Amino acid sequence: MSTSSQKSGAINRRVDGLQNNGTRPREDSRSQKRPITHNDAYMYALRVAYLVYLLQPQARRMQYISTPPPVIQRSSSSINDLMKDFSLLRDSKSTRFPHGFMSELEKRLTGVIMGKEKKPEFNDATIKRTFAAFFNAFTEQGFKKRMEKDRRVEDLVLIFFSNATKELQKGKAPSDDTWKLMVDRHVALFIRLVSLILKDHDWSRDRPELASRLSTLESKLLAHDQDLATQSSSNGGGGSTVEVVVPRSHEVKDMPLVQVVARIFGLTNTQIQSDIDKNRSSWTAEAALRDLKTYQTLLNLNSRKTLRSDDFDLEEAYEAWKKAEGPELSQMMLAIMKSNPDLAKSKSRNSLPQFSSLASSSEASDSGYSDSPRKTSVSDGSFYAVDQPVDMGALASIDYQPDLVQDEANPFTFIPPEPRGCYRLILAQALAYDLRDNSLQASEATKDAPATRLLSKSSTDLLSEICLRWRIPQGSRIVLFLDVIREKFIEQEISLDTLDEAFNFIKEPVADTRKNPGFMSPLPLDRASWTLLDFALNQQVLMALHDALLRDLYDIALQCYESKPPSVGPIIYVLENHIYDDPTFPKTPEDLDAFSQQLREGLRDKAFVMYKEYLEKHLPQDQRSWEFFHVIELGKAVMTLAQRIQKRYRKNPEIMGVNPLSALVETILPLYAEDARDIVARILQLTEQKGEEVPIEDGFDLYRELVEIRQIHAEALPRVPFAFHIEDLLANFVWRWISMTESSIPNWVDGAVKQDDFKVRTESVGQVPSEDERHSVSVIDIFSSFNQAIDRIVQLNWDNDLQYAKFMTALAKIVGIGIARYCEVVEQKFTKEMDRLTPEQEATASQTRQEKWMQLAKDAWSNKEKIEPFQFFPESFVKLNNIEFATRQLDKVEREVNVDACVEVIERNSPPLNQRQRKVNNYVFSIKIVEAEDLKACDMNGLSDPYVVLGDEYQKRLAKTRIIYGNLNPRWDETVDITTQGPLNIIATVWDWDALGEHDCVGRTSIKLDPSHFGDFMPREYWLDLDTQGRLLLRVSMEGERDDIQFYFGKAFRMLRRTERDMTRIITDKLSAYISHCLSRRALRSLLSKGITMSSVSSYFNRNRPAPPSQAPTQAEITDALKPLFTYFDDNFVIMNQTLTSAAMVMVMTRLWKEVLVTIESLMVPPLSDKPSQQRQLNQQEVDVVFKWLQLLFDFFHAVDEETGEANGVPLDVLRSPKYFEIKTLNFFYFDSTENLIRTSERMASATAARQQAQRNRQSAPASLSFGGAAGLLAMQSTRRSKSIMLSRNLGTMKQAKEEKRKEAQADPNDDMILRILRMRPEAERYLRDRSRQKERLAAAAAAELIVKQSIMAGGGRMMGSLPRR
Repeated sequence: MSTSSQKSGAINRRVDGLQNNGTRPREDSRSQKRPITHNDAYMYALRVAYLVYLLQPQARRMQYISTPPPVIQRSSSSINDLMKDFSLLRDSKSTRFPHGFMSELEKRLTGVIMGKEKKPEFNDATIKRTFAAFFNAFTEQGFKKRMEKDRRVEDLVLIFFSNATKELQKGKAPSDDTWKLMVDRHVALFIRLVSLILKDHDWSRDRPELASRLSTLESKLLAHDQDLATQSSSNGGGGSTVEVVVPRSHEVKDMPLVQVVARIFGLTNTQIQSDIDKNRSSWTAEAALRDLKTYQTLLNLNSRKTLRSDDFDLEEAYEAWKKAEGPELSQMMLAIMKSNPDLAKSKSRNSLPQFSSLASSSEASDSGYSDSPRKTSVSDGSFYAVDQPVDMGALASIDYQPDLVQDEANPFTFIPPEPRGCYRLILAQALAYDLRDNSLQASEATKDAPATRLLSKSSTDLLSEICLRWRIPQGSRIVLFLDVIREKFIEQEISLDTLDEAFNFIKEPVADTRKNPGFMSPLPLDRASWTLLDFALNQQVLMALHDALLRDLYDIALQCYESKPPSVGPIIYVLENHIYDDPTFPKTPEDLDAFSQQLREGLRDKAFVMYKEYLEKHLPQDQRSWEFFHVIELGKAVMTLAQRIQKRYRKNPEIMGVNPLSALVETILPLYAEDARDIVARILQLTEQKGEEVPIEDGFDLYRELVEIRQIHAEALPRVPFAFHIEDLLANFVWRWISMTESSIPNWVDGAVKQDDFKVRTESVGQVPSEDERHSVSVIDIFSSFNQAIDRIVQLNWDNDLQYAKFMTALAKIVGIGIARYCEVVEQKFTKEMDRLTPEQEATASQTRQEKWMQLAKDAWSNKEKIEPFQFFPESFVKLNNIEFATRQLDKVEREVNVDACVEVIERNSPPLNQRQRKVNNYVFSIKIVEAEDLKACDMNGLSDPYVVLGDEYQKRLAKTRIIYGNLNPRWDETVDITTQGPLNIIATVWDWDALGEHDCVGRTSIKLDPSHFGDFMPREYWLDLDTQGRLLLRVSMEGERDDIQFYFGKAFRMLRRTERDMTRIITDKLSAYISHCLSRRALRSLLSKGITMSSVSSYFNRNRPAPPSQAPTQAEITDALKPLFTYFDDNFVIMNQTLTSAAMVMVMTRLWKEVLVTIESLMVPPLSDKPSQQRQLNQQEVDVVFKWLQLLFDFFHAVDEETGEANGVPLDVLRSPKYFEIKTLNFFYFDSTENLIRTSERMASATAARQQAQRNRQSAPASLSFGGAAGLLAMQSTRRSKSIMLSRNLGTMKQAKEEKRKEAQADPNDDMILRILRMRPEAERYLRDRSRQKERLAAAAAAELIVKQSIMAGGGRMMGSLPRR
């Protein structure tokens, strides 16, 4: 246990004994003492106030005396000698400037410089110049900051002396020393200005030592000259001024503290003057000195007139008090004698200690008198404070019993018989007066203590003097002050703020008590220095205040649910910071628990009353008129009350351990929850009986209100469940809203498209649109509708994850429906615009049959190929921009919905797979025959007229497509539905239509339709390799949908991508004819023959004859040959670039680049086939031209800016596609010998077969390692081109799949290019036939093996009885 704790415990034990027994530990005569009257307090207060007047320094005035002119001294004073008096007291705070002095000095210096100083001696121009020089140095930040910290006189005077010397010495001859006297005069004038500032702000009264030393320094500086203030009035005559003492008037108007006594006791100055005149003969300084000597004698004799050791708990405390009391008494007696030197002459000097010894002793320096603001000025500059508070012992309220002093009456003149009681009465009187005074001036705030309005400065000065003269201890001053405050607070004469101010008044920390006068010092932390009586009284005061504050707190706390209740903060603050924080407070925590429990019960009763009032106000009596609105209004009322209480008590949630919000919600929230459940159920029942429906918006509003209340319920009552599950009760409103939204989606889309003109959204005609302005308003409108629908559910903050995930799944389906409808409508409009006839085609359509034949004959004879650029509409490109913008917006929606989290929640709450099965009898497959690539050429012109026939494994025809004439890369986009009861093998055969004879078989392939592989209802795309060459793209899906949010988003993304791809293909198809025209063999021969000649015309009939060698064309000629194509591109790109977005533009250019690569490839090699080709092989010169064309086109599509070096076209990774690298590799094999080509082909074929076998082995691995699903149905190379909705559910997965496909294509080289070169070598005919048969056998074996393996993995049978619902 600490020392302070031991002391506090001992004090408590002594006080308990004092309180319990009702008697003091020593004898006293309390029963005999005479009550203190109002007049007694007044008379003794008046005596102290009058004594202060007698001891204050007498006023002085200047008197002019004519004297002979003095002999002018030509020597100046040494500034170091003059400042020696200050230097000797360097560490004394009495000679430092007060706080705030520097700012006032700066203002007065400014006034002198500006000529605004009223004193005439400061108006001289030389003086202003000197002061201006000092002002510059004074306002320097470093010096000013240092002065505000140290506040030493010598520093300020020395700086002024230095600047005055420099300024007055300017322009003087070295032999001229007259300026030295001027320096003394200017320094003296500066010191006078400093003295005036101290006097004007009443600082000279607080620092008489400083004022005296400044006056002495000024006199010494003027030793060689007259007073500066009287120079002008003396007119050059002889004379001087001397300082004379003004006699005391003994009038009340000259006694400030006496006037204070008159005010607080309600007397007039005349009455006060009468009492002073009557007692002036006995109220003398000599009587005050005699009181002090008597008190000192009693103290030394251990008389009961003073405090004794029995009055303290610890002997050490008594000894400390007594030890400090002696030097203080000596100081006070010395001060009286210094103010009245005649008293010193009549007394022996040995009767009092010398001032010098006291001033230098540690006791004197610690007493608190060395830096007092009030001093008595004497001739030698010494000083003494008479009103500084000290922590000394004082007279206790003990009856006087004659001990060594035999006078039975009061032995003192200025000290009353009962100092403690008399002081309390005066304190109460002064406090009552100041509290009634509306014009009360607060005490001055200092750096260490704030201003207070409890007592005026004049009352504080009076009480300080009384405590000092009557030797009232600091503990007694504090406790008596609190006792008076307690009495007035209980009687409601003062407010709670005043009570708080009173505690702060006694607690404010003061760094140095000698620097801050007052009638009490801060509340000591160590109460062991107090007397037992003070300790006991302090406990009684705290207990009485505590009980009164708790009564007020209870009354105010019960009003906390009102709209504008009074604040409990001030009461809590006073209790916590002033009552409970006091170590002497006797209450225990157990005593406070009873109050907390009582307050808690009171608050609950009040909350119940409040809820009943709300229920009666917001709920009708008739149940048939009940509506959700009433439940909402009741909930809002409850919420408003709870929120108001929560906000009101956010920072301090508890009142004496009781939470008003908890008491409120513990009472009203369970009541409201039960009532809301019953009312809502009753409303729904009555509505159903009427055959009506509650409006959806009412359900949403009710949900929001109930959820908000439930949140507060959960926070306040975490262990108490809410009365019912809100989501289960109101989920039907959300499903009704979703159903309504789904039915409205087609109308939303049709309306948005109908109002859209599909133009860029620029502010003015001709303005170049920005990227964000290149799509029209329809796509913005539909996604605004989508986002509003999603936000509507999100803003509900639905607190059931499973239900919320299902809501989002349903909304994803709605978004997918809207996207599909928008793509369908926009693509129809786009196709209609792109399929329109050109003017030439319209003219041809109007010709007769005979005119058409004549025109064809003319065109054939003139070898004319009319290739006209297609005139695109800007609206068509805007539609493509809309699809691209919709893709980005859908990706944003997918991220905001948090699809993965929804899937996880649904999967976590779904039953096991074996419980999610349903019986299925028939399956309907939708097969879309999309397109084919690199088909075998079956006609003499190197082309084919393909169509597709689908049949089953029993050779039954199921479907047939239309014929695409003259094309090796046809696109059909036709769909057929096939119904089956189990797995079915489909065989697709591509035929070449011939006008005469039988149709040729271009190639065959097969696919197995197994319902078990389509249990997720996801459509799939398959690139099926034909048994000859080329491949066929089929898009297969099974009827039905997977109720999965990822599925719906994937379906929407895929629809957008498919529409975007189809529209891009249509655009590029309009340009592909001219690409083929410019990159044809005819154009190549024209370039090599350097112009059109008869031979070039006749070569049309000899196309396959080798061209004669000619001189190689220059680079410029090669470039010029492509200028028409570049111009054609530029003409079309201009309108594209003005309308298409950057992404759409790159997409179109990428597609065009693919067309260019296919055209160049067909220029160099024939299509893949097992028959020799009639196409001749290009010579070296032609190949060089073709590769230069390829490089020029590469640079054109890359579009690098020559100035910035920035690529604005197709990215390099797209330009350098697998097809591009295949063409580049032609240069390695093109002119190789047939034998080498055959050997290379055989080597690559072996490597390819080994790689495919390894791939089949991986596919035959256990199910945990296989691809699973439909991926296993693909033929040898079909896996790399397969597509899935789940892989298209957002832009990230789509980009990843595309990158993987590109890498796989680059890592899978084959010998197709070599075989195509060998087709132009007649000697390789046999090898081509054998190689083709080998590929057919390998493909058939691989397909059969995969079908068998997949059948085994699927369950080993064709018929399946159940379909998993994934």
